[in-house]
Amino acid sequence: MQVILLEKLTNLGNLGDVVRVKDGFARNFLIPQRKARRATEAAIADFAARRAELENLAAEKLAAAQVIGDKLKGLVLEITQKAGVDGRLFGSVTNHDIAESLAAKGFQIEKASVRMPTGPLKLVGDHPVAIAVHTDVVVDINIRVIGDQA
Repeated sequence: MQVILLEKLTNLGNLGDVVRVKDGFARNFLIPQRKARRATEAAIADFAARRAELENLAAEKLAAAQVIGDKLKGLVLEITQKAGVDGRLFGSVTNHDIAESLAAKGFQIEKASVRMPTGPLKLVGDHPVAIAVHTDVVVDINIRVIGDQA
């Protein structure tokens, strides 16, 4: 299915690009999330008329994301989990746990925006994690996992 992108998407394209994607991806994700529209003649003409408005919205989102990214830069987030004597956690620290801790600090970050290069954290200590506030704004923060032996 061909769709016209209404915002910049990683590994897919920029605002206004007409791209071919799988039907299910378009129907189940892109179109319901209002990230794309079917690339019909009417939709392309409508997009051309609204292009400046959509570019301004995209610029505002990017500016807001950069402000949040500047606040997040260098943040050390402490998360306490139950751990054994050897420093291994009984569970793990996932992107959901990190998103909840960020929400407690006042940052509304979706769990899908937390990028963990090595998967869930299973050891006590400091771990680098990337937060994708926007497709163009990715900030590295440090997660300090503290073991609770109680």
